[in-house]
Amino acid sequence: MTLSARDAFAPQRPPGMGPGLVLALVAHALLIVALAWSVNWKTSEPEGVVAELWSALPQIAAPRTAAPEPRPAVVEPRPTPPEPRPEPVTPPQVDAQIAIERAEAAKKAEAARREVARRAEAERERQRVADEQAEKKKLAEKARQDEAREAAIREANLRRMMKQAGSSDDPGATGNATRTSGPSAGYAGRIKARIKPNIVLTGSVAGNPTASVEVRLAPDGTIIGRKLLKSSGVPLWDETVLRAIDKTEVLPRDTDGRVPPSFTIDFRPQE
Repeated sequence: MTLSARDAFAPQRPPGMGPGLVLALVAHALLIVALAWSVNWKTSEPEGVVAELWSALPQIAAPRTAAPEPRPAVVEPRPTPPEPRPEPVTPPQVDAQIAIERAEAAKKAEAARREVARRAEAERERQRVADEQAEKKKLAEKARQDEAREAAIREANLRRMMKQAGSSDDPGATGNATRTSGPSAGYAGRIKARIKPNIVLTGSVAGNPTASVEVRLAPDGTIIGRKLLKSSGVPLWDETVLRAIDKTEVLPRDTDGRVPPSFTIDFRPQE
């Protein structure tokens, strides 16, 4: 048998033995380094050896040297903190007195305010009364002037009516006619007496204003027309007089049985 035939039947070497051997060596080297480092790290001084010595002859021990007295510690003085100042305590009596004084001051201020308001109100009332008196005086003067003017108008109307009737307009004249052509002296009073009950005033009228109304009559005394010649200045009084004339409808005849075709009559609230 040849050598090549013998090698064919020999067991084969396991592959990869070289790399494994290298890895094993590296691992052992690292282990050794780690052990050496740990040993050096935990190195400590060896403990001392204690031994007891005995002398052959007894000896008396020397007295113990007194230990030096400790030096007193030097205490540095600490700075004393300033004492806190006590807060001023207000006694309860003082607080009550302050409250009372404040309340009194508030009352005085309120009383002063009310006094100022009262004086202002009194001044306004005084001015209002003065204005009312001045207005009344003005209305009274105007009423007096209107009354004088209306009296002059009535006198002029009476003279005109007398002229139309053919009588003289001289009050002192005397004629031979059987009767006067003008209305009698009491005719105006009779007319007012007939109309006055129909005057119904629905409100108050200041003063005593005069409303002058012209009234036209039929021969039998029937009122056929009325017209406000002069307003009283108070529309309520003017309308009241006109309504009263319309409600009267018929006026009485004069003493001689005649009825004037027209006349002017004045009406005042205080008559």
